[in-house]
Amino acid sequence: MRVGNVRVRRSAVAATLLTIGALAAPATVAAAEPGQVDSGDTAWLLVATAMVMVMLPGLALFYGGLVRRKNVLSTIMHSFFGLALVSVVWVLVGFSIAFGPDVNGMGLMGGVDFLAFSNVGPAPSEVYATTIPFVLFAGFQMMFAAITPALITGAFAERKRFGAFVLFTILWSVLVYSPLAHWVWAADGWLFKLGALDFAGGTVVHISSGVSALVVALLIGRRAVNGDRMEPHDVPMTVLGAGLLWFGWFGFNAGSAVAANGLAANALIVTNTAAAAAVITWVLASYVHKRKVSVIGAACGAVAGLVAITPASGYVTAGGALAIGLAAGGLCYSATLLRERIKIDDALDVFAVHGVGGMLGAMATGVFATTAVNAYPGLIEGNAGQVVTQLIAVGATVGYAVVSTFVIVKVVDFVLGLRVASDAEELGLDLSVHGEAAYQP
Repeated sequence: MRVGNVRVRRSAVAATLLTIGALAAPATVAAAEPGQVDSGDTAWLLVATAMVMVMLPGLALFYGGLVRRKNVLSTIMHSFFGLALVSVVWVLVGFSIAFGPDVNGMGLMGGVDFLAFSNVGPAPSEVYATTIPFVLFAGFQMMFAAITPALITGAFAERKRFGAFVLFTILWSVLVYSPLAHWVWAADGWLFKLGALDFAGGTVVHISSGVSALVVALLIGRRAVNGDRMEPHDVPMTVLGAGLLWFGWFGFNAGSAVAANGLAANALIVTNTAAAAAVITWVLASYVHKRKVSVIGAACGAVAGLVAITPASGYVTAGGALAIGLAAGGLCYSATLLRERIKIDDALDVFAVHGVGGMLGAMATGVFATTAVNAYPGLIEGNAGQVVTQLIAVGATVGYAVVSTFVIVKVVDFVLGLRVASDAEELGLDLSVHGEAAYQP
């Protein structure tokens, strides 16, 4: 069967999961023989894993262009160093918590079976992605784990201690991301068994990072302006970063089919459709509001559409993706205006784009999911219960991420302190923390 961004072998799932419904892949999607490595599936997942990795430097450029020039290296470093940091954490413990057999039968977290990638080898798993090497499946999931806490860094850009960033990233990855991945994508996760649909990370990646970013922004406080202009310092850098994100997102979503098949092809098309639609509505909304055709708005709109389609990409048609994208552009733009009004310095609008976009996408999945694409009907096909299930998944993700992030931030602040000294912040983190300048005078 196929749920979320993992393909699960039917014989390995407990009988209680079978009550979710007809979970076999649709007849139009050719499936390889489980238990044997399929060269086509493996080749595609190798490429998709590399594409998702490219999203980290894409995010670094996207965020880097949006900050003041004195903080561009610091901002880029968060994504680049975060990739290295979480990759190690994922191998040591994160993957085992996310996809190891449930530790207590409650569907909350995995055990120690896969610590340091033990029992994770070149043979296929009997449970997950049964036609590719298990180690490749773990590597693909590693890239998801790496980019998620990197998304949060946009909320505290220009003012967080580097040591605090490192400790926060480790704790958040282990205590928030990995358990949520287990809830939603593990065969014995409680939201998986409930029937929540999240093809590529609407709840696990975007809602969790978006609401966590809001918590961090509230606790760390607003940036010191000191008379500086707060506009983005390099718009072409941001647009280039958005383009790399758009490209990498094809691996993010289409790769989540964990096979080279029709489901992957559909995910690619709906991903592009939603992104394109959101660009149009964001730019239109921005023009109506400010009477300017915003280039940054186009870049942000693309990301909003990509976020919103992520949970739905394996369940909806291009028509559903069009509706989701059009809604995402307008709703996420409106969320940025609300952020400005309530004076929360979520520096790079992580909550407005990823939190709001992720919630929209998760709920829209329950509405537009269709058996024409996968074996899960949504509200439009008469399954109102799927909307309720999606609402439970959204609520559980928000609640857990908010409380856990609050505790983690307080611990980090107590141990290391969250914020750089005022003189270091005024000088800029590039020089005060890293001793380097992005540009010569």
